[in-house]
Amino acid sequence: MSTDTVAAQAAHSNQNLTVDPITVQVIGNAMLSIAEEVGSVLRRASYSTNIKERSDCSTALFDAEGRLIAQAEHIPIHMGSMAGAVGRLSGGIPGYENVSITPGDVFITNDPYAGGGTHLPDITMVAPVFYQGEIIGYSANIAHHSDVGGHVAGSNSGDSTTLFMEGLRIPLVKITHQGEVVKDVLDFVLLNSRLPEERYGDLLAQQSSAALGGTRLVELYEKYGAETVEASSKALLDYAERRLRLAVEDVPDGSYSYTDWLDPDGIGKEPIPISVTITVDGGHIALDFEGTGREADVAVNVVRSALEATVFYALKAGLDPEIPANGGFFDSVEITAPEGTILNPRSPAPVAARTDACQRVVDAIFGALAKAAPHRIPAGSHSSITYVNFSGIGDSFYVYPEVIAGGSGARPEADGLDAVQVHITNSSNLPIEALEAEYPLRVEAYELVPDSGGAGTYRGGLAIRRDIRILGEGAEFSAHADRQTSPPEGYAGGQDGTPGRFTVRPGTDTEQVLPGGRVSGVALHSGDIMRVQSPGAGGYGLPLNRDPEAVRLDLADGKITADALKETYGVVLSADGTVDGPATAAAREALRARSHSTDRSTAPKQRMRRKQ
Repeated sequence: MSTDTVAAQAAHSNQNLTVDPITVQVIGNAMLSIAEEVGSVLRRASYSTNIKERSDCSTALFDAEGRLIAQAEHIPIHMGSMAGAVGRLSGGIPGYENVSITPGDVFITNDPYAGGGTHLPDITMVAPVFYQGEIIGYSANIAHHSDVGGHVAGSNSGDSTTLFMEGLRIPLVKITHQGEVVKDVLDFVLLNSRLPEERYGDLLAQQSSAALGGTRLVELYEKYGAETVEASSKALLDYAERRLRLAVEDVPDGSYSYTDWLDPDGIGKEPIPISVTITVDGGHIALDFEGTGREADVAVNVVRSALEATVFYALKAGLDPEIPANGGFFDSVEITAPEGTILNPRSPAPVAARTDACQRVVDAIFGALAKAAPHRIPAGSHSSITYVNFSGIGDSFYVYPEVIAGGSGARPEADGLDAVQVHITNSSNLPIEALEAEYPLRVEAYELVPDSGGAGTYRGGLAIRRDIRILGEGAEFSAHADRQTSPPEGYAGGQDGTPGRFTVRPGTDTEQVLPGGRVSGVALHSGDIMRVQSPGAGGYGLPLNRDPEAVRLDLADGKITADALKETYGVVLSADGTVDGPATAAAREALRARSHSTDRSTAPKQRMRRKQ
């Protein structure tokens, strides 16, 4: 029986069934608990530090129609890859109607253009779940693998110019058939990785995790019955749709536009605009990305599944963070992106660093929403992945990937957070102990960067500086990062945060600041230090309006320097370190004149890199 027939029968059987709200919540929380449990299994069973330590993975449950029911609190961008793959299997995305699906099957894919993925290192697995002979849903997971081939170790440099440089493309195929691993498929993937043993462990961890999610969903059906579970799922989806509609109704009708800029995609090139117009009409919301820049020459292009995941995150975060993390409101959002632009590329445009552009999509949406709902949206966050990759020879060949956190934007009523991931990524840091135990590297500095958070009534969050020394025979460095030239924006008179940078051998006669954040194949020698500095975040409100005592505490905590105390905030301390009073009236007036932020949406070139 086809999936469409099963879904139709389920809808018919549930159309007159009313489930009480308590049961709906119990079943909803049970599904979320399943997603969290299988995520824990995936992390604990994996081999690579990127999954077992940094949690660069996600898990979710979908219903028989391919709608997201529960996603664990992992990484928002991963929802796009899982939804793309499940949509193909469930019939929601055309082209896979004749795929043979039997109990015990698990499907694998990573292809952004043919499998529903968003970039090649993210491998998705989907297990169709059967109950009483029919498909009742899908257990899906995704994990970022440390290497899937390509022109550099790590398969994730920002400067690739075609998808074929980025690694192995896996179409939507079975890796498990009727409970047995398809060895030919597994071997094919392993052969195309520089770290086949690590891939072997991570892939089997994913397969087991997907199968466990199916087992737990069947147990839920056996406990409550199919009609109750499916009616509860529908109620959860309907609730999310109503929450979005009510949140949109709180926004005044009208059209709100904003443009942000992505760093140039090559030396001598112009920044790439990310433009959005949000139109609100009652409870309806539409986002049109007309005016967004051309398809990029390097790997910052964003396929449709990644764009949708980014938009859904931004609306949930900006309008109502309490909307359940399911697909109930997805169909209520209209998204338009012109073909051939950075947000709707044509195959085989490179996409490895697509998260850099996705972060800028969030900034553009937040900028537009700030016009519609002032005093509700935070200032600009670091909004950069700041992905680094070291590879070389230790006891054996190694690949060390990491995403360095930065500052989050100051809020209308509170400071931004220091050293956090923001928006569409949510991976952990790799603890120094684990890093130094696994790789021939040493972390010589791991600290907050003073003055990196934009000054304001509420200060922006601080950036991170991490110095890594090469201990082995040498290493190769690759990276992708944004906000290297265009700083995070301050709001309502708050100052901008600082941009990020990569520096080789800092403080020596051979110091070298890398030209931009998208590099590959940078040779590092034994003893060299690579300094990675992430962007800070924008401040909110005029710095002169900040509580002088808060300024004094920032100085005592090392979050600002003595220069910023007086020159930026206009605060003077007495000899014993207490607040003595403001600076002179003339000095404060000069500071006030400097406190107005330039609007990046109209003048990107006027926003210059601040000294760090």
